[in-house]
Amino acid sequence: MRLSEEITECIEMDKDLFSELSERIWGFAELKYHEFKSSDLLCKALADEGFAVERGLAGLKTSFVGSYGSGKPVIAVLGEFDALAGLSQKKGSTVREPIIPNGSGHGCGHNLLGVGALAAAFAVKKYIERHHLLGTVRYYGCPAEENGSGKTFMVRAGCFNDVDAAFTWHPGTVNGAMHLSSTASIMANFSFKGKSSHASASPELGRSALDAVELMNVGVNYLREHIPDRARVHYAITDAGGFSPNVVQSRAEEMYLTRAEKPDQVKEIFERVIRIAEGAALMTETQMTYKIVGATHNLIPNTTLHQTLTQFMNELKYPDYNEQDLKFISEIYQTLDLSEKKAALAQLSSEQIRKADKKPIADWIDPCPEQERFMQPSTDVSDVSWNVPTAQCMTATWALGTPFHTWQAVSQGTQRYALNAALFAGKALACTAVKVMTDGVLRERAKQEFTKRLNGVRYECLIPEDTNPPQD
Repeated sequence: MRLSEEITECIEMDKDLFSELSERIWGFAELKYHEFKSSDLLCKALADEGFAVERGLAGLKTSFVGSYGSGKPVIAVLGEFDALAGLSQKKGSTVREPIIPNGSGHGCGHNLLGVGALAAAFAVKKYIERHHLLGTVRYYGCPAEENGSGKTFMVRAGCFNDVDAAFTWHPGTVNGAMHLSSTASIMANFSFKGKSSHASASPELGRSALDAVELMNVGVNYLREHIPDRARVHYAITDAGGFSPNVVQSRAEEMYLTRAEKPDQVKEIFERVIRIAEGAALMTETQMTYKIVGATHNLIPNTTLHQTLTQFMNELKYPDYNEQDLKFISEIYQTLDLSEKKAALAQLSSEQIRKADKKPIADWIDPCPEQERFMQPSTDVSDVSWNVPTAQCMTATWALGTPFHTWQAVSQGTQRYALNAALFAGKALACTAVKVMTDGVLRERAKQEFTKRLNGVRYECLIPEDTNPPQD
């Protein structure tokens, strides 16, 4: 029996379990650092399968690792399970229908991500068992990917120090290896403290923290013209100081997310943001403090692992979908506006566009590009990739063009074709992981490429040592 056939058999035998787990996590829709039910559910599934489970890694209450086997090589499979605020949505609906107004929802498909990765870990465990292999497979439960930098904290704590290769995937609208670089990022809270006063009777006695926030934003707007093209600076006001216009606001707070192509660049831009905040405080005679709450490096792809992963994806092929699936996919596609459809089609070949016109789901496998592409977003998988050879793939769990972080992604999160695509990812990851475990030459090639790509640059975590994950 071929490796891909054996792995497929291992995963298909537990398909009902994976479907139940994914749907329940979709229903929990827990936000970063609060994924207690999702974490408990996955830990129980790991323990029931015979994994030794350790919880609370790196000070993250909802993190965990499930281990099976012994000795080297050590293979890591990364799972996520956090949701997004404001994206509550009824499953299987083709119109915007929140379950809970302003509630949370899995707009990035992490219910599928976590369970697809779990399927891979289970399959590798069964393969080790059947073939009496020496080696260890670990499932890393990684919380707070959405603006929480969970993996960065885990890397800083040394959780991946003895790992030989790491694998993960992400829901999306295409199928293929994620042979990408990305932006590095730093996220920080900026707090201003002023002095309250009556805004009409004695405005001269007040010192407005809200003025400081607004002046900081003006200053950063001018900064944006003078940073590299691929750099970004985003912000959100998290506390405007109250709701009374006749009171000079004595407090105000906002969050800034700075991105750039390399860690040194993002540090330099962030330092300039700090100086702008200091200037705003000086102008308003307020006090400013800031705290870095999350950060990520840029992604280091691995061609050796991605080429192997692509080979297995082609061997496995994208799973079948039925007419009912296609009807729902087409209805979701019609909810997208013209610009979203154009953006999706612009990434396709002319042949793929013809296919998509009839069936708006990517059922083909993209080739692994010779040179990595650049993606503007950031991911905490990057920090793992700076410490161990790392491979990722994406599979089409959503209709073509479905934007990330939208109600359409949430609505598709429990569909049959979405789960099949998640298990397709799990099969491809498991095949590649087993290949790496059993092929020392391939493993060494991946490590040599990893060392060459770093080119002597050492990893330095962008989150300060005295910054710990939130405990409440």
